[in-house]
Amino acid sequence: MGTSLKPAHTELPAPPRPNPRLDTRPMPDPNHADCRGVASVLSRVGDKWSVFVIMMLSDGPKRFNELKRMINGISQRMLTLTLRGLERDGLVTRTIFPTIPPRVDYELTDLGHGLSRPVEALGKWAKDHLDQIEAARTKFDQRNDG
Repeated sequence: MGTSLKPAHTELPAPPRPNPRLDTRPMPDPNHADCRGVASVLSRVGDKWSVFVIMMLSDGPKRFNELKRMINGISQRMLTLTLRGLERDGLVTRTIFPTIPPRVDYELTDLGHGLSRPVEALGKWAKDHLDQIEAARTKFDQRNDG
């Protein structure tokens, strides 16, 4: 009752090869060996909060609360996690000034500035085409509601 006996979720990652001499599956293409590394970088720089943070830092260093005010809808925790991830990837630096209370500035590194140009271009493209995308979404939703 409601349970299908048809195979599902058949596109799972291949299990490790226990004995390569007996395994007749083709070996992974060495030309695509770096795909996982590239995918991890793209997932960091492609998420919406990272894009916003990079765009906000492109014109100079900012303090945490300044970034939080500038990025509408981001929670304190998400901003913290995003900045930490960007710092880990070498795109943002965090500078602590020994004042009371301590002042912390976030700034793009040279690597981060190199990324800010394509990120800004992507943001501009999204803004320029927002009406067309929303119209396409509406058309798609109306067509597929029935």
